[in-house]
Amino acid sequence: MAKRNDVRPIVKLRSTAGTGFTYVTRKNRRNDPDRLVMRKYDPKVRRHVDFSEER
Repeated sequence: MAKRNDVRPIVKLRSTAGTGFTYVTRKNRRNDPDRLVMRKYDPKVRRHVDFSEER
């Protein structure tokens, strides 16, 4: 049976520090219909910054 990609799409998280570093993750569209913002580590600036979903 195939997975349903419409409920949990793959999204790209881009650093708000302006380094261009990205993470790739999945999100639940039912629980998070708005753009996702996560605080993750950016190795280019060597600290944790906000990563926001890009479309």
